[in-house]
Amino acid sequence: MKMLINVPETVVADALRGMAAAHPELTVDVENRVVVRKDAPVAGKVGLVSGGGSGHEPLHGGFVGPGMLSAACPGEVFTSPVPDQMVRAAAAVDSGAGVLFIVKNYTGDVLNFDMAAELAEDEGVRVEKVLVNDDVAVTDSLYTAGRRGTGATLFVEKIAGAAAEEGQPLERVTALAKQVNENSRSFGVALSAVTTPAKGAPTFDLPAGELELGIGIHGEPGRERRPMMTSGEIADFAVGAILDDLTPRNPVLVLVNGMGATPLLELYGFNAEVQRVLAERGVPVARVLVGNYVTSLDMAGASVTLCQVDEELLRLYDAPVSTPGLRWGM
Repeated sequence: MKMLINVPETVVADALRGMAAAHPELTVDVENRVVVRKDAPVAGKVGLVSGGGSGHEPLHGGFVGPGMLSAACPGEVFTSPVPDQMVRAAAAVDSGAGVLFIVKNYTGDVLNFDMAAELAEDEGVRVEKVLVNDDVAVTDSLYTAGRRGTGATLFVEKIAGAAAEEGQPLERVTALAKQVNENSRSFGVALSAVTTPAKGAPTFDLPAGELELGIGIHGEPGRERRPMMTSGEIADFAVGAILDDLTPRNPVLVLVNGMGATPLLELYGFNAEVQRVLAERGVPVARVLVGNYVTSLDMAGASVTLCQVDEELLRLYDAPVSTPGLRWGM
C-alpha cells in the first residue's frame, strides 16, 4: 500500500510536527505527545482533556481550541495514550477550576485515563470523567467491554467545551457531558478495510462486493456482512438501528461522518438518505454536520450519530468554536 509517510515508526511524531507548523495557536509537545491550546490555563475555566489512538483525525488534537478541548493526548496509531501524557495535559490546563477527562469506551483508554485521574488528583488537580459509549452496533468487542465510543465524542466535546468556555463549574460541565452521551447513539458501516502504517496492508479481509454493518473505528467487526447495498438501503439500516435504541422526544443533532476515505460527494448523498429516513420516522432535525470528523485512517465508509437536544444543549452546540477541525461563530 502506498502511504505519504517517511517510516511507520515516526508517523505520529511527523504529524504532530506538521500540526505545530500549521497551527501556531496550539502548543504541540511532540516529544511528550500533548496538544494544548496556547492560552491554557484560562483563569476560572474548567479544563477539558481527551485523547486516544492516532488515526482518527481530526479527533482529538484537531478539536483543541476555544469552545472545545483544552488539551488532547495522541497515542500511537489505534493505541491508547499513556497516563503520563494525560497527567501532563491536566497539569497544563488546570486553572484551579478542575479538569474533565472525556474518554471513549475502549479498554486501554479507560484504564489509562482512570490511572491518570488518580495520579493527577495526587498532584492536587480535581478530576472528573465522562465515558462515551454511543455505538449501538455491538456490545463488547475486540477493544471494548460494553458499547464502543464513536461519533458522539464530537458532540460531548463541543457542548461540554462551550459550557466550560462560559465558566460553568466542573460539576455542571460534567453533568452536561454525561447528558449528551446518554442522549446520543451511533452506527457505522465499512465499505473497505483499514490499513495501518505498521502493517502496510488491510487489517481485515472485506471481499469485493461486500460491506460490514456496524463496524468499529479500529476495524472491529460489526453485526454482519452483506452484499453491497445502495446509499438509501444503508441509511434505512443504520438509522433504523439507532432508532430501535433511541426514541427522540426532542429534535436531534445529526452527524454524518466519513471514515477517512469516503469523498464528500458520497457523504452528502448519504446525508440526503439519512434525512429521508428521519423524516419518514417523524424525527425533527435541529442541526446537521457532514464530513470526516471521527475517522479510521483510510477506511471507506460512514457513520451516523444522532443526539437529541433541548434548548440548552442546542445553545451550547451553536456557541462559537475555533479549532483546526471545527470552527464557527468566531
